[in-house]
Amino acid sequence: MYQYKTEPYQHQREVFDASWRRKFFALFMEMGTGKSKVALDTMAALYEAGEINTVLIAAPKGVFDNWIKAEIPTHLPDRIKTKIVRWQPNITKKYKAEIEAIALPEKREPGFLHILVMNIEAFSTSKGAGAGQKFLKLNPENMLILDESTTIKNKSASRTKNLVKAGEQAKYKRILTGSPITKSPMDLFSQCLFLDPRALGFRSFYSFQNRYAIVVRRAMGHRSFQEITGYRRLDELGEKLDTFSSRVLKEDCLDLPDKIYTQRQVPLSTEQAKLYGQMQELALAQLAKGKLATTQSVLTQIMRLQQICCGHLQPDDGRIQELPNNRLTELLAVCEEFQGKAIIWGTWTYDIQKIADALRRRYGAHSTATYYGDTPQDERQEIVEQFQDPDSELRFFVGQPRTGGYGITLTAASTVIYYSNSYDLEIRLQSEDRAHRIGQTSAVTYVDLVAPNTIDEKILEALRGKINIAGEVLGENTKDWLI
Repeated sequence: MYQYKTEPYQHQREVFDASWRRKFFALFMEMGTGKSKVALDTMAALYEAGEINTVLIAAPKGVFDNWIKAEIPTHLPDRIKTKIVRWQPNITKKYKAEIEAIALPEKREPGFLHILVMNIEAFSTSKGAGAGQKFLKLNPENMLILDESTTIKNKSASRTKNLVKAGEQAKYKRILTGSPITKSPMDLFSQCLFLDPRALGFRSFYSFQNRYAIVVRRAMGHRSFQEITGYRRLDELGEKLDTFSSRVLKEDCLDLPDKIYTQRQVPLSTEQAKLYGQMQELALAQLAKGKLATTQSVLTQIMRLQQICCGHLQPDDGRIQELPNNRLTELLAVCEEFQGKAIIWGTWTYDIQKIADALRRRYGAHSTATYYGDTPQDERQEIVEQFQDPDSELRFFVGQPRTGGYGITLTAASTVIYYSNSYDLEIRLQSEDRAHRIGQTSAVTYVDLVAPNTIDEKILEALRGKINIAGEVLGENTKDWLI
């Protein structure tokens, strides 16, 4: 019997028991229910059963480092010796030696589970796709785990085609996502084709579409096209899915903790990293000259570094400098991974407006409401009531914690996303409690967007440690906050 490193919740144990020996399986488990742990327990059990010795994990940029830094160390049993390599496109001498040590059979050390972790975006390139496919082909006793599988819902995308091709070399396959259908049931085709053509019984998308969609041919000028006007036989489609998947919703898991915390990493763009470095140097120079002598002056520098992480900078003259960044893209990716309503907290008005515009473009004009300093007082209660109404179209509450983080009840949401964090501990705790209070019937998942190796990490670490940052930034530790 498999011995877990971390004790599973009941729903995790049930999914593991039902699926771990299956050649292909879909873990349709809502954010916060622990699908990564089930996949890692499956990987470990298959390794100890002698079924695999190699694993390729493909995950989006925002989460693939988390597999290496958090998920694998937390859940993979210590008795299993591993060699883990993080994919990188630039082939240095050191990296070449590392990848060859897990990929080439003649160089592999016996008694180890060899793991390559790649970002899904790499499969959009010939170099990344070729490396992933070759890694699996060289080591046929393998497993391929595709995290956030909706990233391959577009059947025509290069990464979809390349990952499906890579899947042909895999002995065991798993797809993980909280919400397999983001726009239409047609989203399922590529995800299930990746698992196995036998999963749904279709190799052709158009055959799949003709079976489950109502398609009408339209004409526009001299051009004609097919338009999906509805869907059919969805009960049949659901029955097929049930044969190779498990659907787990947070609201059905009675043993989950009340609060679940997770992070999504958002690396800085080249432009952000350059300006961030310049701002650090400026702050350190001011510190050396004794110009950062008050708590507020240090917090102002921290705030500017934080703004850069979010993709903009607003100097003293008030003119906002927008920076190329991936933060909004990552937020939208997170929003595809859960069902139901969500609260999104942001520190700056500029970000709140950008977030709201993006959500309305994707989910509709009535999907999103903003709640910040400029929101008219007579509209605020109406926004809260509309958000709390389960029949309302309003899905996203985008607010400033200083304005909306106190007093109001937002228990219609069980997902809370921090686009950015205030350095004020009280504001963080109060904003968390808008969803986690009397009336909440589900566990609440808190997602923090974090730029690695920046002030984002320091602020979040302090908040998690219940440290009041304003009382910590002066004295001997001042420099630590700025480097």
